[in-house]
Amino acid sequence: MSERMDCYYCRDNLQGKKYVKKDEKHVCTKCFDKLCANTCAECRRPIGADAKELHHKNRYWHEDCFRCAKCYKPLAGEPFSARDDGKIMCGKCGSREDGNRCQACYKVVMPGSQNVEYKKKVWHEECFTCFECKQPIRTQSFLAKGDDIYCVPCHDKKFAKKCFHCKQPITSGGISYQEQPWHSECFVCSTCRKPLAGARFTSHETGVYCVDCYKTDVAKKCHGCKNPITGFGHGTNVVNYEGYAWHEYCFNCKKCSLSLANKRFVINEEHIYCPDCAKKL
Repeated sequence: MSERMDCYYCRDNLQGKKYVKKDEKHVCTKCFDKLCANTCAECRRPIGADAKELHHKNRYWHEDCFRCAKCYKPLAGEPFSARDDGKIMCGKCGSREDGNRCQACYKVVMPGSQNVEYKKKVWHEECFTCFECKQPIRTQSFLAKGDDIYCVPCHDKKFAKKCFHCKQPITSGGISYQEQPWHSECFVCSTCRKPLAGARFTSHETGVYCVDCYKTDVAKKCHGCKNPITGFGHGTNVVNYEGYAWHEYCFNCKKCSLSLANKRFVINEEHIYCPDCAKKL
């Protein structure tokens, strides 16, 4: 004859009945549901002897109550994450909640998605756009101005200095003349078009000229030696009188060759004389 087995709590005979063994004690299902069952963390109801129970870190759920707090997807047998606030989430919703947010649209940048990281900030690839033209930067080079991002063409158009000659942006190099920026290839002789960057040149009215073209086409001719007065090299000082011009070193008395620069002189038949030689004419 088998040994009698009673419920630990109500002392009902459990022979031939369903029971639960709890902490080495035999408990009928009625007493188990009433006195021993764990409370579901979701619905707050007892998890009865006939229900399937899931647990995680000292918390318990009915199998049907163990769902993502965001999308309500059943999570029995599925990957999940437990948040600090006690909520259980599926992998996808957990990534959305915990992931980095795009600096443009403020939506989560999902792990593995195409994105751009710059200065410890992250954007969806399609959200990382030029501040000016609004087109995605993607694999292009870009420049930052403050907190704004620009593609190279827009940055040059908006911020680069404009060439005084062609009015186009100067993206690299360039020279400055009379406080105006120029492309090196635009700063050329007005006559022969030879580049003047790094070369000797002079200006006349609105043009710039290389030394050779200035001598040939622009410079006045000395009334004494008939050579161009360029202002280069020896004798840069010039004497002008009644439409004529002389190198200072050519402004001499026709007869005695005395230099008359800053002195009294007499002009006779287009020649100049010192006062003493003029009296002897």
